[in-house]
Amino acid sequence: MRLFPIAFVLALAACAPEAADKAESGNAAAPVSQPPPAAPAEPARAPATETALTADGWGPLRIGMSRAEIEAALGGDADPAAVGGPDPEACDQFRPARAPQGMLVMVEDGKLARISLVRDADIATDRGISLGDDAARVRAAYGDAIGATPHAYLHPEGGYLTVWARGGGGEDVRDPAARGIRYEIGEDDRVTAIHAGGPAIQHVEGCL
Repeated sequence: MRLFPIAFVLALAACAPEAADKAESGNAAAPVSQPPPAAPAEPARAPATETALTADGWGPLRIGMSRAEIEAALGGDADPAAVGGPDPEACDQFRPARAPQGMLVMVEDGKLARISLVRDADIATDRGISLGDDAARVRAAYGDAIGATPHAYLHPEGGYLTVWARGGGGEDVRDPAARGIRYEIGEDDRVTAIHAGGPAIQHVEGCL
């Protein structure tokens, strides 16, 4: 039997742990860096044209607000040279400078009395009705709550379909607290104009 010197054996034993440590160190996986969390996405804002017209108003407009409040919200008269009524101090109808196309506001005695959608307005009411929809869709949206009256100029082809959200009922409503929506129906049985607000929605020609 061949014997190794004791000093040589002890040297081998001392080197073994160091070698093992180096092996473990070499096999250890490098730490993986994590990407920073993504910032939460800002919620999308609906364009103004998607805001529904209700019996109480539209967007920043509320029936009953002052003319000064209307102008602060959407600007002054876009066409100040136009005649908005026979007596503008008592009743005036105009389009605010920053209002959507086809939107008119009516001010009676200094207060917002009516909001109208005419011509090329692309705004819908809170029941999803917009200009160009047929009368059958309006009737289906409101059922028995809606009242029908003859058109001032187009009878018997046209007419008015009116629903009162509160107050009102019947014809010639004068309660200043009443709020409703009136749909003007043309000869082709389609919506040609929409009026929302108080008793002023019953005017058949601007402030008249």
